[in-house]
Amino acid sequence: METIVWNVALSAVVGVLGWVMKEKSDELNRVMILLNRTREEIAKEYVTKTEVHADINRVLDRLDRLDEKLDRLMGNKHAS
Repeated sequence: METIVWNVALSAVVGVLGWVMKEKSDELNRVMILLNRTREEIAKEYVTKTEVHADINRVLDRLDRLDEKLDRLMGNKHAS
């Protein structure tokens, strides 16, 4: 009789432990899916290094042209 009680008690403990482990595993999978979705969404908002360099180069080109125009303008005034 005592063996049956122990078997029932141990089976209940193992069953509850198995259920808890399955719930935790399911929750971990859900969190991993949400994390991956978050990574995908964040990546859409940021620019790449190549894009930043291209934009900076465009700005620097414009500044160089503006500098040349100012130099020409200042040179014309000194000649007058």
